[in-house]
Amino acid sequence: MQLNKQTVIITGGASGLGEATARRFQANGAQVAILDVNDEAGASLAAELDVHYEHCNVADAESVEHAVGAVHAAFGPARIAVCCAGVADGSRMIGRRGPHRLDTFEKVMAINVTGTFHVLREVAWRLRELEPVGPDGERGVLITTASIAAFDGVDGGVAYSASKGAVAAMTLPLARDLAQHGIRAVSIAPGMFETPMVGAMSDEFRSSVGADTPFPERMGMPDEYAHLAQHIVENPMLNGAVLRLDAGLRMQPGEGWKT
Repeated sequence: MQLNKQTVIITGGASGLGEATARRFQANGAQVAILDVNDEAGASLAAELDVHYEHCNVADAESVEHAVGAVHAAFGPARIAVCCAGVADGSRMIGRRGPHRLDTFEKVMAINVTGTFHVLREVAWRLRELEPVGPDGERGVLITTASIAAFDGVDGGVAYSASKGAVAAMTLPLARDLAQHGIRAVSIAPGMFETPMVGAMSDEFRSSVGADTPFPERMGMPDEYAHLAQHIVENPMLNGAVLRLDAGLRMQPGEGWKT
């Protein structure tokens, strides 16, 4: 499937990986709709790129239904969704003031897992209405964002790793569920990328991770994530897979979250 003239929903599209994806997809002719909770950043980026913006809290089912419905009403059903909205947390199971807070764990899961699911179900439901396109009879593509933390969990990453592990685990059954409708599902598992989330971490942590990355020995750039997302859209043989995008990085014990 080509991006040109296709409606695309990007959650977390106001910054980081989502922003880079919005920029790349718009440059390739897509009708981009940015969904985010940061209205100032989202509206500013939408104005800059001449794309659509909708306020959306992915953890709230009604908010997602409203935002996806608004995009549907304005441009028709989106054939492509890229789920980038997410949060991280560095709490340890046994902290200085007590055990890992339950509300913190639930927040991470609500945004990273349930939020992703909210978007997927709303987009997939509307996709079934569209006519198949191309020689394979494809209707659409759903791209989620897992993390290498799903496989290489680090100190202080219980909640985050659990959430990203869930996103990774839903990929294959999602692809199998939707195969009869001509809808593909793929997840990207990024390593350490230059995003606001990673930017909040200490210079010591960033340097140590960079040194442990085989090649190239650096953080990933957001457009490198967006480039892979574009390839997923355009390559119909990519389906049901979790793709690591990490320059060979394998997080080690002791490389926990440091802010």
